[in-house]
Amino acid sequence: MTDHDSFVARFDQLPSGGYGGTFEGRRYRIVKSSLVSGRSEKLEAEELGGTDYISFNLYRLANGTTLLKPCEMPADKVIRFVMGVDAD
Repeated sequence: MTDHDSFVARFDQLPSGGYGGTFEGRRYRIVKSSLVSGRSEKLEAEELGGTDYISFNLYRLANGTTLLKPCEMPADKVIRFVMGVDAD
């Protein structure tokens, strides 16, 4: 399994909808939503009482490929968050 595959598997484990979570000892409000019949998914996380913000889209192409598209932030930041967040 590649690092990208591990990321997608972990992302798929996160619940849909709005919920709280903890990452690196900080609390976040997380919203994961599905668009275009599940072919596109979006995750946004806002640090409660802080300034950190995570936002990205994950596209699922017809050929089975997934594309990670962070919103104005490095992909590494998104990957670290998804792999390390503990959802409530």
